[in-house]
Amino acid sequence: MSFRIYNTLTGKKEDFLPLREKQVGMYACGVTVYDLCHIGHARSAIVFDVIYRYLRYRGYDVTFVRNFTDIDDKIIKRANEEGVDYRVIAEKYIEEFNIDMGGLDLEKPSFEPKATDHISGMIDLISILIEKGVAYQREGDVFFSVGKFKDYGKLSGRNLDEMQAGARVEIDEKKENPLDFALWKSSKPGEPFWKSLWGEGRPGWHIECSVMSQKYLGETFDIHGGGKDLIFPHHENEIAQSEAATGKPFARYWIHNGFVNINKEKMSKSLGNFLTIKEILKGWHPEVLRLFFLSHHYRSPVDYSEDSLLEVKTGLDRFYSTLNAIQEELKKPAISSQKKVDSNAMDQSRKIIESFQVRFEEAMDDDFNTAQALGYFYDLQTALNSLLDLSKGQPTDQIRSLLSEGDERFRKMGWVFGLFQEEPEVYMDRQKKEGLKKLDLSEEAILKLIEERNGARKNKDWKKADEIRNHLLSKGIILEDTPSGTLWKIK
Repeated sequence: MSFRIYNTLTGKKEDFLPLREKQVGMYACGVTVYDLCHIGHARSAIVFDVIYRYLRYRGYDVTFVRNFTDIDDKIIKRANEEGVDYRVIAEKYIEEFNIDMGGLDLEKPSFEPKATDHISGMIDLISILIEKGVAYQREGDVFFSVGKFKDYGKLSGRNLDEMQAGARVEIDEKKENPLDFALWKSSKPGEPFWKSLWGEGRPGWHIECSVMSQKYLGETFDIHGGGKDLIFPHHENEIAQSEAATGKPFARYWIHNGFVNINKEKMSKSLGNFLTIKEILKGWHPEVLRLFFLSHHYRSPVDYSEDSLLEVKTGLDRFYSTLNAIQEELKKPAISSQKKVDSNAMDQSRKIIESFQVRFEEAMDDDFNTAQALGYFYDLQTALNSLLDLSKGQPTDQIRSLLSEGDERFRKMGWVFGLFQEEPEVYMDRQKKEGLKKLDLSEEAILKLIEERNGARKNKDWKKADEIRNHLLSKGIILEDTPSGTLWKIK
C-alpha cells in the first residue's frame, strides 16, 4: 500500500512523493504569542508532532519548521494594557509556550523562527511583489491585489467573483478591492516599527509565513499545515503572495486539522469554556490528552469533555497495567517448555503480535489514521493479556519471547504517538498515589487490610476475608488475587 495524504489543495488523498527522495520539508503555522495556549493549540501541536514523528519513523529526513508570530495587533494591545514593551509580552508567552509543549512531550522542531528576526526578508519579498505589479502602495501601506493572482481561492475552493460580490465595505478605503490584504502596515503613534522603502511600519500577518517557510525549506516544499481556521484567508494569502513572487508552486501538500469543541459548544472566553493547556495538565497526565486527540482522525472535529477524558484515562491505565504485568512476568525465570498451554490461544496471540507493525503502518500510511492504528494497539493489548493468562506466573520460553516482542512493539510504535513512554511501574505508582489522595486513603492502611485478609484466608475464615474485600471495594479499591500475591488497584 502506498503512503497517502489528504491534500486540502486538491480535496483528495494523494500518494506522498516528496521533492527529494527520503527528505521532507514541513512547515506548520505556530502561535501568536500574546496569551497562554489553549486546547485548540494543543490539538494542532499534537497532530503535527505525530506526523513529524511518523515521517521520521518511516525513514525520512525531516526538516520541520514551526514559527512564532511575535509582532501583531494583539501583542501590542496586551503590551499597552500592561505598560511594557511588546517584546516583554512576546518573550513571556514564547517561554510559556515552550513549557506547555514540553508538558505535552512534543518533539522539538528543526527550526522555530520568530517573525521579527525576518523583517528584512519580508521587505525584500514585498518589493518583488510591487515590481511584478501584484502589490501596490497607499500612504505608507502596501496591499496585495488578489485580482491579479488568477488562482486566488484554489485552496479554500472559493470563487473570487462571488467573494467580491459578497464582501462588506471596508473601513480602509486605501484598498482597491475589499479582498486585498496588507503586506505592510504604516506604524501608528507609539507602535513598534521598522524602516522600509514605504516608510516606518511593520509587516502584515500573512507575509511572515511565506518568508520563514521559504528561507528554511526553499521556494517549493513538501508539506504545509495548521488548523482548518487558517485555510482562509491566511493560507490562501500565503499561496497568492508566494507563487506570485516566485512563479513556482508553494507547498505541494496542505494538511489541516479539525476544530475542538467544549461540551458540544465552540470554545469561547465569553462562554466560560476556554481551557488552557496548563489548566488541563494540572488534572490529567499528558498522555491522556494525546490519547484523547489521537482516538479521532486529525481532520475530524473533536468534542472535549471531562467525561471523555475520564474514559480515555481508564483506557490508558489499562494499557499501562498490561505493560506493567509484562515487566513483572519477564522478571520470572522460564519453566520447562513441556508445560501444557492452549495452543490455539497461543497461535492467535502470536498472529496478532506479528502482524501488529504491518497493520499499524497501513493505518498511518492512509492519511495518518491514528484512530484506526489505536484500534490495533487494543488488539495487541488483548493478545498480550491472553498470554499473561496462559502464563499464570510460570512463563515458558515461548511465552516470554512473545511477551517481550509485544512489549517492544508497544513501545516502538507508541513513540510515534508519544504514548507508553513512561516506565509502567512509575506510571502505575503515581496513578495509585493520585487516586488514593482523591479517596483520602493511605497505601499503608490498604496493605494492612490485605495482610489481615491473607491471614483470614490462611485460616479459612472466608467470611472475614470477604468482609475485608467488600469494605475495600466500597472505598473504591479492587483486589486481585494472583499466583504472585494479592494486587490492588483503584476502581
